[in-house]
Amino acid sequence: MSIETLMIGAGCFWGVELDFSQQQGVIDTAVGYAGGHTDSPTYEEVCRKETMHAEVVLMHFDNQKTTRQILLNHFFAMHNPTTLNQQGPDRGTQYRSVIFYDNQAEKDLAELVMSQQQAGFSQPIVTTLEPMAKFWRAEEYHQQYFKKRGISQGCH
Repeated sequence: MSIETLMIGAGCFWGVELDFSQQQGVIDTAVGYAGGHTDSPTYEEVCRKETMHAEVVLMHFDNQKTTRQILLNHFFAMHNPTTLNQQGPDRGTQYRSVIFYDNQAEKDLAELVMSQQQAGFSQPIVTTLEPMAKFWRAEEYHQQYFKKRGISQGCH
């Protein structure tokens, strides 16, 4: 088994986590905050737009059972990457569509997938590509939020 990491934001992290936790090859997921300017942000600070963090899902996957490209294609299929700082009724920079990359090869692949996915959308994709940022784990009550409540279908 060869384990890799992927960190993405696609709106409210509860539904994103549920969705990706059900994907073949994904070993584990955690929700948190990344891409802002405050250490140890709280949910309340992020929601008040004080920190510029995005709600993100950090996942580990077995690259012998799935690939980064498959997961990135799924990322573009499971949310609307053409709405700036918004997913459905959720609005704010914390809901931005974002892919964090750890090296040039990951950035190049994200750019390739994004350009391929653009053909399926009538509006421009506004997903940002950002260098890997510190992941701040969200409060425990956010982890596996839907699963803990017996909800099998998220909001995406």
